Amino acid sequence: MKLENLHDVLVHELRDLYSAEKQLTKALPKMAKAASNPDLAAGFEKHLEQTEEHVNRLESIFKELEVSSRGEKCKGMEGLLKEGSKVLEEDAPEAVTDALLISAAQRVEHYEIAGYGSAISFAELLGQGKIAKILRETLDEEKATDKKLTEIAETAVNLEAEAPATTA
Repeated sequence: MKLENLHDVLVHELRDLYSAEKQLTKALPKMAKAASNPDLAAGFEKHLEQTEEHVNRLESIFKELEVSSRGEKCKGMEGLLKEGSKVLEEDAPEAVTDALLISAAQRVEHYEIAGYGSAISFAELLGQGKIAKILRETLDEEKATDKKLTEIAETAVNLEAEAPATTA
């Protein structure tokens, strides 16, 4: 796709986000299954539901803009998820694995927060207030997920991971 103007940039960013969200829908069930902390597992499951809704919102935006959702695979998300999946291969106590899962998940959230923030800015500048509003709803959910991950890390998981492993 040749990028000639801000509209093209917006569509490019939306396609990247769409690919990222689609990839995340495949990764979140694995993360939920790997989490030993029940709040963390539940958080991943809740975020899967939200992510599926994010995909639906993006599809509605593509319809509104009368453009295809097809674009290149988001290499940024692919790399973050690949790196995050290595956590599951580590030989570590459950709480340590949970701490690593949170770290990986927050990298993903920050990537999405950056993308949605840019897309909102482009949409607003283009006078696409309706689209910006939809994107802002998703951005707010991404920020809330990041905040919840921090809360779980600081109140439980990191404290458990800090304790020395006991031998049976």
